[in-house]
Amino acid sequence: MNNKSTVIASVIIGASIVIFGILLKSGIDNFTNKDRRVTVKGLSEIEVPADRVTWSIAAYRTGNDLPTLYKEMTATVENVSAFLKDNGIQEDEISFYPPEVDDRVSNRYSADVRIPFNYKLTTRISITSHNVDLVKDIIGRQGELIARGIALGGYNSINYEYTGFQEMKPSMMEEAIANAQATAEKFAANSGSRLDKIITADQGQFSIYSNEDNPSMMKVRVVSTITYSLKN
Repeated sequence: MNNKSTVIASVIIGASIVIFGILLKSGIDNFTNKDRRVTVKGLSEIEVPADRVTWSIAAYRTGNDLPTLYKEMTATVENVSAFLKDNGIQEDEISFYPPEVDDRVSNRYSADVRIPFNYKLTTRISITSHNVDLVKDIIGRQGELIARGIALGGYNSINYEYTGFQEMKPSMMEEAIANAQATAEKFAANSGSRLDKIITADQGQFSIYSNEDNPSMMKVRVVSTITYSLKN
């Protein structure tokens, strides 16, 4: 082998050693860092007033003659409807359900039990409105229905909702991700590392629930979970 061939061979061998060293270091670094990661959660929460309310009540009539009771219930429904509309509730916000008949004679446990009436007719009325404050005011004055001779009872519920959270989703997601990143950066700094790329991330889980102290105020929250890789 001449001198020129020897030099070329030496250069090739030297370059191979350098490249092998670089690859070996990269492989060691990757092996060392492949499991270095941090998973954090980012929270965004806001309290907003409910933008829809559903108020359900039940009115009933009792007696011994079903046709008479049905006429009385029809008058009751008209009376309740008039009361609601006079106070600002729109017709399409009111739902009346068919009356349910409780045949107390047939359903009693013993023939020796005396009952004051044979039948009880109950109808449920549901008001669903975006005018939350108006409905809250009427709920506070439902005693006026009793003053009109309308017997209420057996069913009374109020359910508040917030339907506009779709509009705030982007900003809340942004805040949750920013909070998650801040937490991850603090963890990385404390461990002598830096954040690298995002390995996994979810879009966040939204939840909406009423404030226990004030049910008409709704808490909207989103929690995002993000996993970052770490580097030196």
